[in-house]
Amino acid sequence: MSNYVIQGATGDFEVVIGLEVHAQVTSNAKLFSGASTEFGAEPNAQVSLVDAAMPGMLPTINEECVRQAVRTGLAIGAEINKYSVFDRKNYFYADLPQGYQISQFKHPIVGEGTIVLDLEDGKTKHVGVERIHLEQDAGKSMHDQHPQYTYVDLNRSGVALMEIVSKPDMRSPEEAGAYLTKLRTIVRYIGACDGNMEQGSMRADVNVSVRRPGEGLGTRCEIKNVNSIRFVRQAIEVEARRQVDIIEDGGSIDQETRLFDPVKGETRSMRSKEEAHDYRYFPDPDLLPLEFDDAFIDAARESLPELPDAKKARFMTELGLNDYNASVLVAEGETADFYEAFLAAVVNKTGKKPAEVAAKAANWVLSDLFGALNKAGLTISESPVGAVAGAELLALIEDGTISGRIAKDVFEVMFSTGKSAETIVEEQGLKQVSDTGEIEKIIDAVIAANPNQLAQYRSGKDKLIGFFVGQVMKETGGKANPGLVNQLLKPKLDG
Repeated sequence: MSNYVIQGATGDFEVVIGLEVHAQVTSNAKLFSGASTEFGAEPNAQVSLVDAAMPGMLPTINEECVRQAVRTGLAIGAEINKYSVFDRKNYFYADLPQGYQISQFKHPIVGEGTIVLDLEDGKTKHVGVERIHLEQDAGKSMHDQHPQYTYVDLNRSGVALMEIVSKPDMRSPEEAGAYLTKLRTIVRYIGACDGNMEQGSMRADVNVSVRRPGEGLGTRCEIKNVNSIRFVRQAIEVEARRQVDIIEDGGSIDQETRLFDPVKGETRSMRSKEEAHDYRYFPDPDLLPLEFDDAFIDAARESLPELPDAKKARFMTELGLNDYNASVLVAEGETADFYEAFLAAVVNKTGKKPAEVAAKAANWVLSDLFGALNKAGLTISESPVGAVAGAELLALIEDGTISGRIAKDVFEVMFSTGKSAETIVEEQGLKQVSDTGEIEKIIDAVIAANPNQLAQYRSGKDKLIGFFVGQVMKETGGKANPGLVNQLLKPKLDG
């Protein structure tokens, strides 16, 4: 992909982007307490004495959160640090009861890794990940509960987050969107985070700067807590343009934290950007350094499923799928699982090899099934037609019982009623006509009824064969075997 260029009055500018993604770790308990992490509870219903920072309360590390961070690091090929340290990051805010956040600074649990982006033009790009560290979330200030007061909900206080920090390797809103999409896919595949951006369990801080091509890095601004991939892309476009306009007016960019307002389509200043010294980081005296051995890492590695890049490569090499279909099928774990179960059922019912029916199976899932699900507003896990039921339908096409066109009608009935394909075909008399004698009679009648078209065909208008095929299919209600129709029709037309 060519770099995203912003055209200014005085020349072109390049945008440089880095993302800090906060991903809520999949765990039944918080990072340092046993309080529940379930979404949607009443305010302050899931707050332990540790979360509320009552005097004398000591944090205790949740091993499952550590394991999930290690698994995430392994999934992006990152260096795993067997020694890491929890630090106190000091700042004061109403929804931070301790007056500090327990995070990691100099010694994170995961070091450098790489995420491979799948770009729209079929190319890939490697984006570096600088680090992944564990930290606890703050609570939430609620400004809409009372006209004069701000309320504080501490349900999120102490929830475990992985902060996944990229290198400033992205150069366009599209690349940033692709990065966030791929990262979300990976953490959802391995079960380390549910990736639900609407509920706030995954959100991004977006670092944006601009520069003339070939120059060094410009001053960056950080756009906080962007909660959708679409908004990340929009925020980058808006902020990059704002910075270009300031520079061209002779001004300079202040390093600051900003918020993106998607309604107004603007970013606005929140506060000047803090540096590490502003937070007065120091090792948390209540927590020993975190240490684990190779056996812990090996067990985490063995627990990983086949990752999306490996699955896509297998779909292409072993099954012969094209790049686009393979990419769409592996984008969500549920879709890939459904496809593989569907393909296995088709193979079982038809006796054919996977590679012989893989492309047809992929087309059915991505076209027929996805189309119906999108129309009904359902996810693939909510599909009224399961993998085995769908395979029965495809098998009926493969063995010539019904045509592909009739199959579309059958599928509509399956989707709305839950009946099996075989039942619908039997009830509605939809079996394909493959009786040679019967088809020949219909062909003879169609030719006799259309002498003008026959004369034109024989004078060289070969494409009129399509007209005759259509007439035969019409006479049989679409049930004639198309292959057999073509086979029998041409010799009769040629006379």
